[in-house]
Amino acid sequence: MKGEERPSKDEYYLGIAEAVCKRSPCIRRQFGAIIVKEDVIVSTGYNGPPRGVINCTEAGCLKDELDMPHYRQYQFCTAVHAEENAVINAARHGATVMGGTLYLYGQEYETGETFEGKPCDRCKRTLINAGIEEVITKNAEGTVIKKDVSDWVSQDTKKYLNKLEEAKKSK
Repeated sequence: MKGEERPSKDEYYLGIAEAVCKRSPCIRRQFGAIIVKEDVIVSTGYNGPPRGVINCTEAGCLKDELDMPHYRQYQFCTAVHAEENAVINAARHGATVMGGTLYLYGQEYETGETFEGKPCDRCKRTLINAGIEEVITKNAEGTVIKKDVSDWVSQDTKKYLNKLEEAKKSK
């Protein structure tokens, strides 16, 4: 509309990731991810169960029933994360994500409130191995946040070595 400011590329792609997240059947938190390469969307994904498996909007949430916190105990949830689904969907259609940027949007199911999408350790490792170079998200205040995936390699190495050292000391 006349007078509206044109969104930046990051805001534009985060808006698309927001639309993708609305497909998520999670009744706790919804995530949408898109992978962009050379200014072209090559894949999308949202958090939800594998294809054909019952979802939480149909049956209820096991983690809610067990009063489990967010970002923990993934073995109790059937969902494939949005970041993983974006990588998987690209592979299903023969699209390369190497060198791409992943835009991640997260919102609370009940309120629609935005929160910063923070990939879990499992998703970080998936994105590292897929060759994603950057993850862009925004926080509740609307500030765009950029994360260099290569930083996660050294962080994961340090975390592993610390845990290994602790395990050796506890023997």
